[in-house]
Amino acid sequence: MSRRARRNHTPAFKAKVALAAVKGDRTLAQLAEQFDVHPNQITSWKAQLEGGATGVFGPGGGNATALPAIDVKSLHAKIGELTLENDFLEGALTKAGLLSAKR
Repeated sequence: MSRRARRNHTPAFKAKVALAAVKGDRTLAQLAEQFDVHPNQITSWKAQLEGGATGVFGPGGGNATALPAIDVKSLHAKIGELTLENDFLEGALTKAGLLSAKR
């Protein structure tokens, strides 16, 4: 018996198979034959679907990922720090004759 090359299934295909398994109108063996995947894989996809389904109805909605809070004060401080460094380096390079005054 030869081994099959490893296959990568699309998320849409996985969802289709998992939803068919959740419906329960066919056995795992029938689904495995229909979609040409191993029954253990169907069980795994079904568990992933059931585990992730709570995120769809929970706070934040479906595919909206939680963005980290932006600390504006630290960003302004960093901008000021970088501006100061750029001004210092520009002055030093101009004095050394490595940077033209025109720019």
